[in-house]
Amino acid sequence: MAINYEKLSKEVLALDSQVRFAGVANSKGELVTGDHNENVEGMLSEDEVKMSIHYALQKRELYTNLAYKIGKETSSITEYEKVTMISIPINSSELFMVSTEPRADYLKIIDHVRSALDSQKEA
Repeated sequence: MAINYEKLSKEVLALDSQVRFAGVANSKGELVTGDHNENVEGMLSEDEVKMSIHYALQKRELYTNLAYKIGKETSSITEYEKVTMISIPINSSELFMVSTEPRADYLKIIDHVRSALDSQKEA
């Protein structure tokens, strides 16, 4: 059964009011699906969003080179002054991406996404 990324994005947005954005990017740097919290004003322009996706993919690629030593990446969290960026690998070509307000409970969000991805992969 295919993973319904749109549904998962909406679930993550509903999970915590501090989630600003949830969506999926592919290895080409394109946003496959994604949605913003209605109560939050976006910080980045469309081009800056593309750069952000590119940087997340670039970081993933860097750490993939060490996977044979440290294991596969399960998530990445980068805290900035104004936002926290979370990326969770779905497969070799897609990343689930979340941005939150600073200090959000990102472990709860990561656990929810992993659980949803695992249950949909098993179905």
